[in-house]
Amino acid sequence: MQRFSKQFLRNNLLGLSLAVIGVVCMALTSAVYFGQRTSPNFILAVGEAVDGPGINRLQELNEAYEQIANAVLPAVVNIRTTQVVHARQSPFFANPMWRQFFGNDPGLAVPQEQREHALGTGVILSPDGYIVTNDHVVFWGKAKDIEVMLSDKRTFKAKIVGSDRSSDLAVLKIDASNLPVGRWGNSSDLRVGDTVMAFGNPFGLNFTVTRGAVSALGRSGLVQDNFDNYIQTDAAINPGNSGGPLVNIKGQVVGINAMIVPSSGQSGEAGFLGIGFAIPSNTVRHVMEDLVKTGKVSRGYLGAFIQSLSPGLAKEFDVPDTSGALVQNVTPDGPAAKAGLQNGDVIRKFNGQDVTGAGSLTSQVTETNPGTAVTLDVLRNGKPASVKVTLGERPANEGTASGESNETSGGVLGGISVQNLTPALRNQLGVAENVTGVAVSQVDPDSPAAAYLQQGDVIESINRQPVRNVADFNRLAGSAKGQVLLRVNRQGVGMFLVISSGDGQ
Repeated sequence: MQRFSKQFLRNNLLGLSLAVIGVVCMALTSAVYFGQRTSPNFILAVGEAVDGPGINRLQELNEAYEQIANAVLPAVVNIRTTQVVHARQSPFFANPMWRQFFGNDPGLAVPQEQREHALGTGVILSPDGYIVTNDHVVFWGKAKDIEVMLSDKRTFKAKIVGSDRSSDLAVLKIDASNLPVGRWGNSSDLRVGDTVMAFGNPFGLNFTVTRGAVSALGRSGLVQDNFDNYIQTDAAINPGNSGGPLVNIKGQVVGINAMIVPSSGQSGEAGFLGIGFAIPSNTVRHVMEDLVKTGKVSRGYLGAFIQSLSPGLAKEFDVPDTSGALVQNVTPDGPAAKAGLQNGDVIRKFNGQDVTGAGSLTSQVTETNPGTAVTLDVLRNGKPASVKVTLGERPANEGTASGESNETSGGVLGGISVQNLTPALRNQLGVAENVTGVAVSQVDPDSPAAAYLQQGDVIESINRQPVRNVADFNRLAGSAKGQVLLRVNRQGVGMFLVISSGDGQ
């Protein structure tokens, strides 16, 4: 047994020695191999860069983009907002047994306070702390708590100076001075293909810069909004970019990032797909100046319902192309009627600027101060004519020149935004040709009608009075008091709804 142990030990010592020798050899081999890989010559080979005149030009281009970013970023801010909402929740609803007996009866509900949070971007446009952002970032002017963080990480509490739902813009103010500011650019100078850069805080990733091109100009009809004339860009815009600046190659603010179109095809904020939209700086400047001076926006008023031209309409009205805006109806006693504008006129220029479509003319009119005398170049029966119009001030409940409506300001039907029915909208909503009315584009959640109406409803009548267009709705909604009877078409099915002022939260 002892001899066996000695033999076993000798054999294992021999094996162990061979193993140690093997490990040492591998270590020496590895040292030689990795020593070669980390030799100065190898590092020098990896560090060599492609060079040449073309590369140098690209380097200069990179440095130019860096210069733009460094100039703009100090004026970009991160905005965090909080809104307090009142939800109704019955104390019985948490128990399935009680729901069997009572159902989801809103009469049993009791108000409960909830907090909603949003993240967005803004740009400082005055050294004393005026900031512009999207109205939806501040919950359509209803945010209760707004915190602004500057690029140097300083934070301030902000107050809302004014907000404008029709343009989705709001102006904030922080108590600070000598702040870096963004420089205004002229959005009318933009051309398709121009390089632009978008700044913002996408997904909470603070102070992000993306680059792209102007994909299109004058985009309208994207949302149920009254004054939309968006810049389309493929510069990446994502949730959190809302309210941030879109700048040109001179570092000037030419737009305010507003939204994207997600894969569903519906407007809103989801993920980047190469299609983003910004509000033109000329619109932003007009709205901001009015909000700072008076707290409200004064817009020019033409007094005509218009539409864009299709190839068929252009042929019928003897117009050489589809540029321009066709006058559908002139409002009696309005500025256009007094100036002699006629139904069937095609407006091709507004004060010397080209009119590309209904959205283009709407922006040109609304960005002009009331009382301004303007010249319209029109084609009338195919022949050129000139019409001089002194713009009025758009009434509070008046729609855009193309016939869409502002949100009603108050009363039982306050907080409802509507628009005229178009063939495309009829098809989308499943509304028959014989149905007349206006389509509900938005309902304020705090309005009396919020529990009854929804987007896509078609209001056919108010208190048994027919609603044929936006003007009818504005007139009847403005005079509606107490309890209101509505005839509504929802997804092709007609129904009656009764709304009273006591139904709101």
